[in-house]
Amino acid sequence: MSDEPKFLRLTVELTVEVLDMDALQAAALAEIRHPEADLSEEERTEQAELVASDDTGASALQWLIEPDHVLGLVEHISEIEPREAVLGVEPSEGPSEEEEEHDHDHV
Repeated sequence: MSDEPKFLRLTVELTVEVLDMDALQAAALAEIRHPEADLSEEERTEQAELVASDDTGASALQWLIEPDHVLGLVEHISEIEPREAVLGVEPSEGPSEEEEEHDHDHV
């Protein structure tokens, strides 16, 4: 096998239903206010206002998901090393018909 590095890009799409917006926002605000969060006071205020004013919950959820959490989905994790992570959360109209049919299918 070649010594050249091999890279794979993992794409995960997940649709979630928000059952308790207040709890979701409170959890995100706790993360923003956590002393270990690498934010200035101005950034904390800005992010807290963004989370509180976003009635979709997308801003809050983004604060609660660490891209590294996805690594828990991959077995044999010691065999790979994460190099880059990008996380995006956006509002959705709900699961597509295809998602509803394959809710628990695994590739």
